[in-house]
Amino acid sequence: MKLKELAEHLGLSQTTVSRALNGYPEVKESTRLMVQETAARLGYRPNASARRLATGRAGAIGFVLRGSEEFGPHTTEFLAGLSGRLAEEEVDILLTNVDSYQEELAAYRRAAASKKVDAFILHSPKLRDERAELLHDINIPYILHGRTEIGRPHAWLDIDNQGAMERATSHLIDLGHRRIALINGVRGRTFAEHREAGFRAALAARGLPVDPALMANAIFTDEVAFRLAQTMLELKPRPTAFLAGSMMTALGIFRAIRQAGFELGKDVSIIAHDDVFPYLNADNMFPAMSTTRSSIRAAGVRIAELILQLLDGKPAGAIHELWPVDLVLRQSSGPPR
Repeated sequence: MKLKELAEHLGLSQTTVSRALNGYPEVKESTRLMVQETAARLGYRPNASARRLATGRAGAIGFVLRGSEEFGPHTTEFLAGLSGRLAEEEVDILLTNVDSYQEELAAYRRAAASKKVDAFILHSPKLRDERAELLHDINIPYILHGRTEIGRPHAWLDIDNQGAMERATSHLIDLGHRRIALINGVRGRTFAEHREAGFRAALAARGLPVDPALMANAIFTDEVAFRLAQTMLELKPRPTAFLAGSMMTALGIFRAIRQAGFELGKDVSIIAHDDVFPYLNADNMFPAMSTTRSSIRAAGVRIAELILQLLDGKPAGAIHELWPVDLVLRQSSGPPR
């Protein structure tokens, strides 16, 4: 079906139909919805090149990774969801890899000057994120996977990291654990700060002290988590339970527990975050891993949808989604013995 045929079917001009499909703000919302629904029902898809000419858009979304530690299972899962959804709209991803924070800021400025992307996705934000402030100042649309506090309206999607960690910690306390270790993400990143706040809140609610020796911040790798857990397990008294910031972290903790001669789920418990990786299934581990569950691939899909809404004129301040996190109990968590 061609644009002319769609316009004739709707009884509208080709210009109105084109503007409705391309998100022009002067088109009434009722008209836009009618055109989009009819186009979907009849299987009409505008030519990508023609659409870019009509809208002046680049047809690409920018995503910047900094350092080799950014290339992990979380990133690949997120990009799988993001790219799959954007591909349905014939929108590309411009992926840039840099080595330093200053190079990352420079990448955003270059993109603004070259007009190669229509918007950016910012991941792993800090409590006050300079990248978001920069993109706001140079007037490039963006959405955060996470949250920040910059005092300006911005679009974001996040999960309830604080609530998830508070619930997981409370469950371990209910089981009888009093020495609970937290191996968290990089300090200063919003998700890590929110998780620590949840951990502290659960301990405070039960009148339990916070032991700094049982808290650590690091990148999510098996090796780093292994060495941190080794050190903690040598403490007297040692921790009887761990909260792991990721499944990769949990693998390192599990290795340290086994090397120390303890039994997972009996002598030492673990609750890990993220159990939706297709190649690292918590149910198939032995013993099966207790987790706080939130699909990072689903988050990638949804962020793609939200950034398309942003580009179609939806105000950034109206795009806020906070997803709940499930606590899935399996064999790796039990009462201490």
